Amino acid sequence: MLTARRPRMFVARLDSRAESTPLARYLLRAYLSGLPYGERYRDTAELLLGELFANAVQHSDAPDDRRIEIRFSLPDTRLRIEVHDAASGHPALHTATPDDEHGRGLFLVNELAERWGCASRPGGIGKFVWALIAPSTTLA
Repeated sequence: MLTARRPRMFVARLDSRAESTPLARYLLRAYLSGLPYGERYRDTAELLLGELFANAVQHSDAPDDRRIEIRFSLPDTRLRIEVHDAASGHPALHTATPDDEHGRGLFLVNELAERWGCASRPGGIGKFVWALIAPSTTLA
């Protein structure tokens, strides 16, 4: 009996520029297309990856030549996305006022991810922010 194999962890390093965000989402869609029921993660995962990647670009204090690493894996029924950067600061969840033009990204991550967090990278340079995403029970 043949069983479907899940793709292993996907890893890519992208330029630390806002223009790389669509490429990050495209790579996520390609990864999910190889998963059984990958479409059940797509909408939430794309939104959260876009927010985490944009935060890494916007708030990075790292040199311009540093890249942002993205990782996707499905170790069980939860999709794990990670965004690694060389910045030293860790993100903090705060409440945006109605007039704020920014500051809602982590709020979305907090509301839509099953769990999320931030940790220092092995080796001591930078950090990574991760989110676990449950599959949607409905399909569009």
